Amino acid sequence: MGIKNIIKTVYIRTSGYSYTNLGRLFLRLFVGIMMIQFGVRQIAHFPEAVNLLPLLDGLNSEWAMGIFIGIEIVCSIFIMFGFITRLMTLPLFISMIVAEYYVLHDRLHEATYQLTWQSYGYLPIMFMGIYFFILLVGPGKISIDYFLSLHLIHSEDKSEDEELEEV
Repeated sequence: MGIKNIIKTVYIRTSGYSYTNLGRLFLRLFVGIMMIQFGVRQIAHFPEAVNLLPLLDGLNSEWAMGIFIGIEIVCSIFIMFGFITRLMTLPLFISMIVAEYYVLHDRLHEATYQLTWQSYGYLPIMFMGIYFFILLVGPGKISIDYFLSLHLIHSEDKSEDEELEEV
């Protein structure tokens, strides 16, 4: 086997093969761990975190922070396991919209284009992008959602190929 064939084989294996389900698992685990660590930090520094959170429509800061922490931890665990994944991205996506609003709201005296890459405003936007991607593509085959869907399909004596065309 010559060097040309080795290069050809390596090129085909690295560009032609797709590991989408493994990639989805990695992204779910990564974003879940990242969001859980935010929730745990907020629990550890609850008094300071509550003082930074503005009042939300009729909720005092303690209740609002508790709701945000619950969303961050519970929804992230569900996403990591791939259980009702698309539904669990919605509360996290909405909480990131709220976070982004308050990050930018506190900076109204600055022009948005003056935000640097170190500014907090980019973090909620990054999470929103990841959650939107997960919402679009779904959890993949390495998830509880996939195995539950297989169970439901087989319990109705249907074919897997017909029901799960592009998972």
